[in-house]
Amino acid sequence: MNLYIEIENGVTKNHPAYEDNLIQAFGSVPSNWETFVRVERPVPTLYQTMDDEPTYSKVDGVWTDVWSLRDMTAEEKLAKQQAVIDYFNNRPQFENWSSWTLDETTCTMIPPIPRLDPDQTKLDAGIFTWWCGAENNWKDTPIKPVDNNQHKFDFFAWQWVQVVN
Repeated sequence: MNLYIEIENGVTKNHPAYEDNLIQAFGSVPSNWETFVRVERPVPTLYQTMDDEPTYSKVDGVWTDVWSLRDMTAEEKLAKQQAVIDYFNNRPQFENWSSWTLDETTCTMIPPIPRLDPDQTKLDAGIFTWWCGAENNWKDTPIKPVDNNQHKFDFFAWQWVQVVN
């Protein structure tokens, strides 16, 4: 479907419309409407920023979406990284993961020792392999209790505890 945009004094007015809608409304495409080509919203990389809405500009004689995409400044990049660190450090029992560090390439916190793929047999049995800060390694949990109560894992005691409201 072809798109057109209304132009007044060389400037876009409103948003693009489909050719069929213009023909239905006006009998033909009015002379003050020009061809418009939609450009998909680009996906910013990890350290890029983009305006939420595009502007409409004439590029090579055709009106189109123009997205404002730019690399983050050093300050913005550091702020993003610090936000990840702060979020990570504000979780309950955050001390358990104190040896984890920020991977600047992915902007994620990573353990000093990579985790192996989970063992489905253990998962089916209610055993999880989680980071144990006391041993600075991955460790299997005790079997999660199966009852009518809620439980959470205490990383310092390395046991499941019943949640009491």
